[in-house]
Amino acid sequence: MGAEEVVEKILADARSEAEKIKKQAEKKEAAEQAKLAEQLDEYKKQTDILAQMAGQSRKSHLLATARMDIAKEYLAEKRRLLDEVFAQAANRLRNLPDEEYRKFMTKLMLEAIETGDEEVIVDNNETRIDQNFIKQINRNLGPGYKGNLRLAGVRQNLGAGFILRRGKIKNNVSIEVLLAQARKELEIELAKEMFVNSK
Repeated sequence: MGAEEVVEKILADARSEAEKIKKQAEKKEAAEQAKLAEQLDEYKKQTDILAQMAGQSRKSHLLATARMDIAKEYLAEKRRLLDEVFAQAANRLRNLPDEEYRKFMTKLMLEAIETGDEEVIVDNNETRIDQNFIKQINRNLGPGYKGNLRLAGVRQNLGAGFILRRGKIKNNVSIEVLLAQARKELEIELAKEMFVNSK
């Protein structure tokens, strides 16, 4: 399975889990509403018109509280789940077989290069992005690029991936940054879905 497919599968799994959590939250809210409706029916039998008005106010208050509690539980579970899923994704990407990792990094680097004379900063423990890898990238650069990429003399704690540096401009293409962007997009997508469904 290629790196992109791994990321796509992980995102699909995250969406699926989030959908399950959302459905559980909806069921819980429905159960709360049913329970409150039953309480309200009993209340109506025992009170006069003024008490009914108070019951409506109490029902609204109880439903609002129940909804807020369910939303808090849902968000906490979603965060926990996303933390777990993206930690697994980072681990899988870091531990890709060498050939798959290099193929994935080649694709990312060719997309990220702007001029072809950037320095490539890699992780402190990186062994797969080496001089030979950089030479291959330089050969793969098409017309309009300089083909003068070189490994930087410094390394950073990136985990996996790389940073392209040209002067003071840095383009961070580390796995951590890529997954953070994917997570942000997924959270926005889930938030929109939740907002639409809560109307």
